[in-house]
Amino acid sequence: MKLKQALAGIAALASLSAAHAQSANTFYVTTGWFHFAPQDSSDPLKIDSVAGSPVGFPLAGTGAGISTADTLGLSLGYFITDNIAAEAELGIPPKFDLSSAGSALAGAGVTGKIGEARLWAPALLLKYYFNKPDSTFRPYVGIGATYVWFSDAKITNPALTGAIGNIGGTIAGVPSPGLVGTQTSVSTTSSWAPVFNVGFNYNFTKHWFAGFSLSYVPVSVTAKLSTSTVSLASGTAGPNVKSEAKIHLNPLVTYLKAGYAF
Repeated sequence: MKLKQALAGIAALASLSAAHAQSANTFYVTTGWFHFAPQDSSDPLKIDSVAGSPVGFPLAGTGAGISTADTLGLSLGYFITDNIAAEAELGIPPKFDLSSAGSALAGAGVTGKIGEARLWAPALLLKYYFNKPDSTFRPYVGIGATYVWFSDAKITNPALTGAIGNIGGTIAGVPSPGLVGTQTSVSTTSSWAPVFNVGFNYNFTKHWFAGFSLSYVPVSVTAKLSTSTVSLASGTAGPNVKSEAKIHLNPLVTYLKAGYAF
């Protein structure tokens, strides 16, 4: 009789230790690796103004692209019910390379990397988990929002600066040998964007789990350029040329993670 009671107690303890803690009123944290893969395209580079005079002139055969990036990620979540959780996701802001695109820029000697910027995109998500809280495998779908902005943006390709100056001189009617750009500063717009998310958690113990998620973020950013120029004929300062390029980022973001529930 005592042996049966002991075995029953062991079985109960084993059952308790195998239970998983992804149920209502549970907090969890995760850390892992974010991979950003932009599905990018861009509108043509547009000259907005020369010497303060509005232009609004798009340049056919021009554009820009953005590289992939990886960074360390972190999330904090809370199960509101057994199946619904709210989660905040963020990561160390990754640095992206901006690249030139289009035959017109290539013809002007502008190729490869033209600049770089660091991305900030913290997100808030609401997730619906399938299966029971004590299931080992729990897939989910989620939706949420992120606020996207860039910092440390800069143009690193002098050929682009020179080409913008030449184009500005042509538009302004500056006679040959015209103008050349000497320095370009850049700023970027910021915006809210929706986040569409799918993924799963695999529970190893009551507390420890691993998971994977895929998010799609439809978002665009406009890079605004301000280029100083100099006259090639006299060496004196020329008009300032303002231009912009709109890049459609639309990244796919994967997150490979390990987590702890408590």
